[in-house]
Amino acid sequence: MEHTVTRAILCARAAEVTGMAQQDVSAISERMFELMGEALMEGKTVKLTGFCSLQVRSRAERVGRNPRTGQEHRIAPHHTVVLVPSGKLRDVLEQPPLQHADAAE
Repeated sequence: MEHTVTRAILCARAAEVTGMAQQDVSAISERMFELMGEALMEGKTVKLTGFCSLQVRSRAERVGRNPRTGQEHRIAPHHTVVLVPSGKLRDVLEQPPLQHADAAE
């Protein structure tokens, strides 16, 4: 059973629910992701109300360790994107997982 929901799956489902052409839904989602990426590159926070916020955070230089050899190495400072779930999403995630009829397939 596959546990990954891809962009293609989301677009197909959105097209099905809205009655829009899948090509149109894909074009809209592609542009939406481009706009979110541009905002993050500008250092802005992207807020998807009821779902999450995406924020750019700076990570300081630090010392890492190779778990296999134990050898230390320098990890350069860098920026990373952090997903902060909304309160609503956190509440849903704390509930037991849903059991779907198609889960047995």
